[in-house]
Amino acid sequence: MGGLAAAHAGTCSKAVDRTRTCSPWLIPCSRAGNSERALADITSAPLRKTSLYENHVKLGARMVPFTGFSMPVQYSGVTEEHKAVRTACGLFDVSHMGELEMRGVYAGQVVNYLVTNDIGKLEDGHAIYTCCCNPEGTILDDLIVYRATKDRYMIVCNASNHDKIAAVFAAAAKEHCEFVDRTDETALIALQGPNAMRVLDKAGDVRHVLALPAFGFADARILNVDVTIARTGYTGEDGVEIFCPWDDAPRVWEGLMQLGQEHGIKPCGLAARDTLRLECKMALYGNDIDETTNPLEAGLAWTVKFDKGDFVGREVLMNVKEHGVRRKLVGFEMTGRGIARHGYPIKSAKGEVIGAVTSGSPSPTLGKNIGLGYVPVGNDAIGTPILVDCRGKDVEAVIVKTPFYKRAK
Repeated sequence: MGGLAAAHAGTCSKAVDRTRTCSPWLIPCSRAGNSERALADITSAPLRKTSLYENHVKLGARMVPFTGFSMPVQYSGVTEEHKAVRTACGLFDVSHMGELEMRGVYAGQVVNYLVTNDIGKLEDGHAIYTCCCNPEGTILDDLIVYRATKDRYMIVCNASNHDKIAAVFAAAAKEHCEFVDRTDETALIALQGPNAMRVLDKAGDVRHVLALPAFGFADARILNVDVTIARTGYTGEDGVEIFCPWDDAPRVWEGLMQLGQEHGIKPCGLAARDTLRLECKMALYGNDIDETTNPLEAGLAWTVKFDKGDFVGREVLMNVKEHGVRRKLVGFEMTGRGIARHGYPIKSAKGEVIGAVTSGSPSPTLGKNIGLGYVPVGNDAIGTPILVDCRGKDVEAVIVKTPFYKRAK
């Protein structure tokens, strides 16, 4: 989320207890904990497990360290899982994501100051994608902000950024509103693909959910579990993300897997999630965006609303807007034999290094090798030939229109 603040150390206490049960976040709950952030690689800290860990193991998933969790990278294979989401439906465990709540009379004003998009225009039961920047105008995280009521908001952030985002929202809340970290009590399951809503329809009375627009959300009861369902995702397909109590997630997962058999459902891992989002040019924090990039050069200018009033980073971003960006995030296809990977140098057709690859992979849908990367303005036009230095070998590529894939409406 997928989805999701200046860091202020010491504002959030740590908790690692995953035994608690609680109602979904739209239903008030008195207990809350904070997620323990870890790095995306193996560290000395033991890997944490989502409540679906045993389900993944039983399904034969290959488990890998990811943001401090042991997460499924794939089950039957990346290509098969990817194509299932494009043609049928797939089920993802994204319980490593962070869920933060801001509530109180001034909660909306505080959240709106911390993000670039205008949540002041949100209605109850609607969400919005946004960036969260530091005073220098670079991206601390990309988030989804959900408005439950005018006095209650949920922020979903990336797992790797949980601590710094939780810290800034907690610090900003202070006397103005209440901050609650719901990460440790909330599981998140994504059901994505053209058949996703057919599967969901069999899980309970969700007629009101089926009628929701993109980024709409509502409470529901499926498989005898109270959940919150949002019409959001990180795949470019129709589908939902289901917030449910931590301990109830296995029941929801198993029920959806069973109901989805006739609709071609497949359990899907992080690798397929990555290729799906790449085809749609959905930014991945840590690769395509980070604290060295700003929303305007990352193609996220549409998330920056200068007319809403002041927000963190506004002055710097306004200056960037007035003077223009120096580089842009572009998409490219490899025309030569090679796969672009994160960090590979991008060169001009003459061989001069002009940028770097941020994301790259074979595209199961297109049957081509694709990638994203930053290049200087003037080298960003569609059709511009470039070279990608793949481990010392210059491979030909061309800048193309993005997204690489867009589903038919």
